[in-house]
Amino acid sequence: MTKKLFIRSSFAVMICFIFGFMGVVATQTGLENGYPSLEKPWFHIREDIFISIWILMYALMGVSAGIVWSKGFYHKWVKTALYHFGFQLLLNGFWFLLFFALEKPFIALLDLIALFILILFTIKWFKVVSLSSAYLLVPYAIWVLFAIAFNFEIWRLNS
Repeated sequence: MTKKLFIRSSFAVMICFIFGFMGVVATQTGLENGYPSLEKPWFHIREDIFISIWILMYALMGVSAGIVWSKGFYHKWVKTALYHFGFQLLLNGFWFLLFFALEKPFIALLDLIALFILILFTIKWFKVVSLSSAYLLVPYAIWVLFAIAFNFEIWRLNS
């Protein structure tokens, strides 16, 4: 691992963890208010495991973005890949806010669907720059599919 790759991956992981921390703040608001009273699907995951999986996803996302960034931000494909990454990171953060803090599961579901589509585009662009960076995003895409199913069931069961 080169010094440039280590520094950029560390910085990208830190940015992802900042978004994750904002998600934890929004989640805590929801856990204190309306979330405990919601009817949950049979495949509900305990909150501590849920948060732990998100932490792992943010770490993988950051390393993946760091690999792409280390290829040189001057290249248009790297810029395109990282723009997609940044936008999906914003949608990711909005989901926690919409679902937990604002208690809007339908709008949160729409956000997750858009997020999943954007993750697929991000994987496509990361693959152009670095195959390994694209593969690091696959667990994240699968996790978001789970989140879509979970969010849908919460909305359906509580509407």
